[in-house]
Amino acid sequence: MTTVGEAGEHAVIAAIREAAPSARNGDDAAVLSMTTPNARYIASTDMLVEGRHFSLDWSTPEQVGAKAAVQNFADIEAMGARPTAILMGLSVPEDTELDVVRGIARGLREQGRKCAAELVGGDIVGGDSLVISITAMGELGGPGRPLVRSAARAGDTVIAAGRIGYSGAGLDLLTRYGSPAAVPEKFRELVDAHLVPDFAYGRGPVARAAGVGALTDNSDGLVVDLTDIAVASNVTIDIDEDAIAPSELLMAAADAVDTDPWRWVLAGGEDHTLLGTTSGEPPTGFRPIGTVHRDRGLPVSVAGREPWLRGGWVSF
Repeated sequence: MTTVGEAGEHAVIAAIREAAPSARNGDDAAVLSMTTPNARYIASTDMLVEGRHFSLDWSTPEQVGAKAAVQNFADIEAMGARPTAILMGLSVPEDTELDVVRGIARGLREQGRKCAAELVGGDIVGGDSLVISITAMGELGGPGRPLVRSAARAGDTVIAAGRIGYSGAGLDLLTRYGSPAAVPEKFRELVDAHLVPDFAYGRGPVARAAGVGALTDNSDGLVVDLTDIAVASNVTIDIDEDAIAPSELLMAAADAVDTDPWRWVLAGGEDHTLLGTTSGEPPTGFRPIGTVHRDRGLPVSVAGREPWLRGGWVSF
């Protein structure tokens, strides 16, 4: 197999372009056109480091690329915007097989196809470890405000779109069994949720059109991310315990790895479920999971009690 060191920089870039072609990729910079009147650009960036955010022992390169795209596109949608393009910066050891880079680019491309976004450029450098830096761009159409964390109001309903706790469960299963193939088939859905989170594109703009107040995505953990909304909005949030109770699948997985499934629900993160607040009925695809109150002490409570399991993702 050819390595990136053997291929050289220009051949690696050509391989990326072949795996994820775009008519807007190839010059010194991409030129992006607005597609809706009065639109504004939205941009977000994240980094994934091998051994910390992903493992090629568990994930295919395509899955790594797809996961990188999802976590960035989710941030765009959490603002109520539509993803349109993505840039990739890649630091890669010279002995990395070229097919790994091709696979990452293919994963980005396949995920981008789900929301009409393309890989339009980036950069590649040699390094001691594989690091992927993604910048996603999106379009906020019309004059309406973006969906920000500081817009929750007392009396609002807390809403969610997507599963909660599945990615954390998948990570623990992979840690326990060592590889996707070794995890019992009945837990495949949980493993897949960690390798490539299942994100329903279009719900961010739907939420904005429906008049949702605050919106974010569950990347760091349910309590952590709802706390960000509560603090930014100077309110408190009480979660309905029954609305977020672990599913039978989560409970079975918890038995298999000897843990409490509530740990995944309350502190798991990386599901990229959209979490928000609304003064009206939940928009299509969203469900109610709690209520916003004026200051009651704790930023986030569960059935009026302090969350019994805390934590979540932190970088340091």
